[in-house]
This record gives sequence, C-alpha cells and structure tokens, in this order.
Amino acid sequence: MNLLRGGVYQPGVCNIGSVEITRRRRAGHVGLILTIVTLGVLAAIGAPPLARLLVGLPAIMAATGYLQAWFRFCVAFGSAGVFNFGPTGTTAAVPDAAARSRDRATALRIGLIAATIGVSAGVLAAALPV
Repeated sequence: MNLLRGGVYQPGVCNIGSVEITRRRRAGHVGLILTIVTLGVLAAIGAPPLARLLVGLPAIMAATGYLQAWFRFCVAFGSAGVFNFGPTGTTAAVPDAAARSRDRATALRIGLIAATIGVSAGVLAAALPV
C-alpha cells in the first residue's frame, strides 16, 4: 500500500508505514465491534434514546482508526510533529515548521471527519425505535 506514495514521509499526506497502518486498521475493527456491542447492549436493556447517543463514542474510535489507515496518516503523530515508517515505537521528527503545520491541518481534518461520523452514529442509534 505504501508503495503508491513511495513509503516516505510527505507533509500533510502520509506519515505512517505499513506496520502503523495495520495497527490503525485493527483499531478501527475494535471500534466497530465495540460500537455494535454497545448498541446491542443498550437496545437489550431498553436504554432511552439519550443514552443510546453513547454509541457515538466507539464509533468515533472506529472511524478514526479506519480513516487513519485509509489516509496513511496518524492523527497523534501529525499533532506531535513526528512520523514513522519503521517498527512500532520508533518515530522521527518532522523536519520543518511548514511541514508540521500541514500535518496538524490533516490531523484536524481527520479528527473532524471521525467526530462527524461518530456523532451521526450516535444520533442514528438514538433515533432507532427500540
């Protein structure tokens, strides 16, 4: 997958390699499972609509993981000014202020998209007739 972008750091575009992408995708899977389980439990106990908004929290986790894998961009790394194309736990500093600024903008964009998805999932769960 990283071969499409050369497997190198590109400000605001790509800041993680295949190992980190796999970790983000796995986090998305866990978040999706938690979203489904949360909805199932809340429906089973007859939780009121306001309580079913809680479904949005694991949905944000799922969306964040999947979006980071899709964009090959880690939100936390982008916010911290680092990148990683090596083994887990190793990072390198982003070289200049302009690149860090582009990374922060991409991190914010991914965060806002994930939050929108999560809030939408919560509202949808609250609107379901259970």
